[in-house]
Amino acid sequence: MSRSRPQSPAVIPLFLAAVALLAALAGQAGYRQALDQLALRGQSDLALAADSLTSQLQTYRELAVLMADHPVLAGLDPRRGPEAAPGREAARAVLREVADKTSALDLAYVDAGGQIVVAASGATGSRAGAPDVRRAMQGALGDAHGPGAPGGRREWSFAAPVFGGDGGVRGAVIVTVDVDDLEEAWRGGRAPVYFVDASGIVFVSNRSELLFWRETPGRPGLQPPQGEAPPVRARHVGGREVWRVEWSPYVPLHALHLSQPMPVIGMTASILVDLAPARRLALTQAAAVAAICLAFGMMLNLATERRRTLALANAKLETRVAARTRALTQANTRLRREVAERQEAEAALKRAQAELIEAGKLSALGQMSAGISHELNQPLMAIRQFAENGAAFLDRGRTEVARDNFDKISGLAQRAARIIKNLRAFARNESEPMGKVDLVQVIDTAVELTAGRLGRDGVRLGWDRPAGPVRAWGGEVRLVQVFVNLITNAADAMSEQEDRGITITLTEGERLVVSVSDDGPGIADPERIFEPFYTTKEVGSDEGMGLGLSISYGLVQSFGGHIRGVNGPGGGAVFTVELDRWETRRPQDGSEGQAA
Repeated sequence: MSRSRPQSPAVIPLFLAAVALLAALAGQAGYRQALDQLALRGQSDLALAADSLTSQLQTYRELAVLMADHPVLAGLDPRRGPEAAPGREAARAVLREVADKTSALDLAYVDAGGQIVVAASGATGSRAGAPDVRRAMQGALGDAHGPGAPGGRREWSFAAPVFGGDGGVRGAVIVTVDVDDLEEAWRGGRAPVYFVDASGIVFVSNRSELLFWRETPGRPGLQPPQGEAPPVRARHVGGREVWRVEWSPYVPLHALHLSQPMPVIGMTASILVDLAPARRLALTQAAAVAAICLAFGMMLNLATERRRTLALANAKLETRVAARTRALTQANTRLRREVAERQEAEAALKRAQAELIEAGKLSALGQMSAGISHELNQPLMAIRQFAENGAAFLDRGRTEVARDNFDKISGLAQRAARIIKNLRAFARNESEPMGKVDLVQVIDTAVELTAGRLGRDGVRLGWDRPAGPVRAWGGEVRLVQVFVNLITNAADAMSEQEDRGITITLTEGERLVVSVSDDGPGIADPERIFEPFYTTKEVGSDEGMGLGLSISYGLVQSFGGHIRGVNGPGGGAVFTVELDRWETRRPQDGSEGQAA
């Protein structure tokens, strides 16, 4: 082994300087890369906060426009004096109700002179000097913001013009919003966000200590209303504006400043993204590069003669990396194939569930076929008898009696048509979206479909039917299937006893509750009653495979409802179906939707 030459004294300092320069470059590159990532995340957070504020304000802006056309305001005439008092009271009640439901701070109606005619809060006085009212009196939608009173809450108001019959502006509706309520959803967020109005004042922020701070033209940062904050040191890194601020413990010391104009509401949104992660990443990356370089230098200095071995080890490492890359590629391919298979399996499961629901309908129709045949045979036989009698009475000239027979034939035909219509609706494949359903009509249809079966088996049915419609959220055909399954299951449970009775009740509360109880032996295992293929019928029975209640459970769950089965306190089984009222699930766009 040859002796190595002594190192030059300048080699180590030069090597350390190169390592320091390389580490600095790596740290700077990592810092810029992390800065870009933080900027993307900050822009997303800023856009989310801006969209949230804009959408919340837009809601109240639209409320002002809608209330401007309200009929209760159309009849208000402040010139009528005391005669207008009942109308103002009615208008105040409407405005108070709308304010309560929309969380608006106040709603008011002012006349053409800006005088408050009626307000939800009972406020009086003049709003003639307010900029939003002046804008509304010009026939346009106005808005304004600021403290409601010196040192008071922050308010944002929208004024919509109210036009008279001659097309002129005869007043305005003012909707006032408490800005504190708008900030509730994103107050105390991870990054400080503030909104500056046209006058340079911070009016909205998720950091309360920054409220009413002011931007100084030509200088970065903000200044408090009284006194001065430490100056902001701003610099640009990779096209990004980086600030060093000392405003608050809840505002990062080193922050990335991003802004976004919001012309819709006349503000500019800004966010301060904490740079601590980027600084830590840059420091870690620089330290890692320095450590690697130092380690490499030491190994190079101490083991120059082992370069060949190191080259072989490097070649092996590259081979392993390539093999690992191939393995990862193959694993990725397998994963994609498994995802595709899982998607196909889910689609097949959905198809099987739909086919299972249709099979449940056909099974129920098969069980009800004898009773339905009897229900149709009765009116048909009666129609034939009344037709023969009517012809005989016509031959005898007794037209009035014949007309009575023909009226009875018409009623019986309508009865048969109704039975056929219910069967056709029950058997069809429902594909319409869920919507408003008359729950009373649904239960009536299920009772009519099962009437033949219950009459044949001698089952008493008690249905405490409400006088008017009860609107529920769901699908009509699927709900009919649920109650047909519950009624037929109750009849099956009482097949071995003489006294048979079923009671159906509908209770209205926060949710609609329908109870189907019977006089049977009860449920042997309530915990398993809704499991697929669980049945208490004998093996080989033609009365079902234990899918009816499982299908019903899935259908009710799809409506957002709940079904349960328990044993009644006096014996028998009680099945309860809970459904949402249609009003609580009503579409937000105002469309009512149609029941399937």
